[in-house]
Amino acid sequence: MFQSPLLPRMTDYFALFDEPRRPWLDTEALKQKFLARSTEVHPDRVHGASDADRRLANERYTDLNSAYVCLREPRDRLRHLLELELGRKPADLQAGSSELADLYMKVAVVCREADAFLARQAKVTSALLRAQSFPESQNFTERLTALQRTSISHHEKLLAQLGALDTAWVESAAESPTRSELLTELEDLCRWLGFVSRCNGQIQERLVRLMF
Repeated sequence: MFQSPLLPRMTDYFALFDEPRRPWLDTEALKQKFLARSTEVHPDRVHGASDADRRLANERYTDLNSAYVCLREPRDRLRHLLELELGRKPADLQAGSSELADLYMKVAVVCREADAFLARQAKVTSALLRAQSFPESQNFTERLTALQRTSISHHEKLLAQLGALDTAWVESAAESPTRSELLTELEDLCRWLGFVSRCNGQIQERLVRLMF
């Protein structure tokens, strides 16, 4: 496995579960592997063992948990795959879909307006005045929910692209020019998955705050 001098040696999370390095995984099968293996090395099973054995069990359990949390999420799994294959972290987002750029701008505007509304609301102590602001609160909820639907739609499209690239990945040889091209496409996809995830996180945060 190639390792860049700029990136410390990494634990291969795919290897921990005897999974091939690829963009797509069966997350339900991964969950079953995690449950079985984590039970075997859970610290509670070795509470009567030596300090060294308990430390080893705890390290193995921690590694398995970190690996599962990473591999079950498409964007995190893809990022880990790229770091293993490229020996570096994926580059920062530079340019891309105009639709996603438009989504980002709309999310930024509505979140900024919602934050201002919530800041005003935090200063209101009168129950009557807070009740009178309900229509405005509802308006922000509806706008954010619409943006959330758009964000989820983009996320589903990106996952479909990931599935297609996974098929091409399996069919290509590790050292082929095709594999190199796929890595470039996967790096772009990783950045956009992260971008959409951040947008949805910002939306969800405001929706939760507007509930109270």
